[in-house]
Amino acid sequence: MGTVGTAAVQRGSDFARLSRRIAEAGLLDRRPGYYAARIGLVAGLFAGSWALFALVGDSWWQIPVAVLLAVAFAQVTLLAHDLAHGQISRSRRTSRMAGLLVGNLAVGLSYGWWMDKHTRHHANPNHEEHDPDVAPDILIWSQKQAEEARGIPRFIGRWQAFLFFPLLTLEGLNLKVSSFRALRRPSLKSRGLEGALLTAHVLAYLGAVFLVLPFGTALVFVLVHQACYGVYLGCTFAPNHKGMPVLTAEDELDFLRRQVLTSRNVRGGRLVNTALGGLNFQIEHHLFPSMPTANLRRAQPIVREYCERLGVDYVECGLFASWGQALRHLHEAGRPLREGAPSPGGAAGA
Repeated sequence: MGTVGTAAVQRGSDFARLSRRIAEAGLLDRRPGYYAARIGLVAGLFAGSWALFALVGDSWWQIPVAVLLAVAFAQVTLLAHDLAHGQISRSRRTSRMAGLLVGNLAVGLSYGWWMDKHTRHHANPNHEEHDPDVAPDILIWSQKQAEEARGIPRFIGRWQAFLFFPLLTLEGLNLKVSSFRALRRPSLKSRGLEGALLTAHVLAYLGAVFLVLPFGTALVFVLVHQACYGVYLGCTFAPNHKGMPVLTAEDELDFLRRQVLTSRNVRGGRLVNTALGGLNFQIEHHLFPSMPTANLRRAQPIVREYCERLGVDYVECGLFASWGQALRHLHEAGRPLREGAPSPGGAAGA
């Protein structure tokens, strides 16, 4: 076996028993009232941020507005995430159309591309060969990847833990570039519609900013907004898996263990829950991705008790501790590059 050890064995019925308990508790039922309220609040934040932008006008006070708008963009993106998982509507068509409006048009993120990428992540979280979120595009996530790294990942990998947060400032731009690049893929559904909505977003966004603000102020506004948006998203998604065991082809795990052992929950009250869009209950989300966000908190004690009874590690910690674990993991993964010698280990665990 690989990172998670030889004790992990296939027990397909374990998840089936847990799933029955969750279903009997009604936790897979839709929550239309919750989502109606949440959509209304997020829409109000999004529209209100743009209204405040227009009201402030030509002023350097637009910089705080750019930060507020970044929060609004991130919350809209989290709604697109819930749509992609079918948490809001059972209708795939309704979810897709809403996702295109929320993702492509509102924040400039290709809903189809991101949904495909995120689905592959859920199927094999933290798996070196199959999870696109741990592909060594810029950062490296294991010592095995470090040994094989070339080009930019090899250059950055030495000190990637120190560069992680600065690099997140580019994530907003990276998502937009990746969205437009995805339009070249024949496998992407409705490429014409996706492209038209992405183009409309860029034209409306840049048009509004450069129409209201002079060039220099507008440029700073865009840079601050996109940087804060990227950092917010990175700080939302990074605590969930980074620093947890990295799986390889040697790790043959059943569904329950594959999801639980590679995920981490983040403790916190309503503020953390709201800021992270419910993704702080990452273990429950990965086990039941279509479960409405509002039900994840209620599912947690059931899942935690069940995992403890099975002897499956159930990891949770505070937000800052989760970031610390992620950064230590990144630093350890880059150790072979700093030492300039092959590493005896394949994957860096938490």
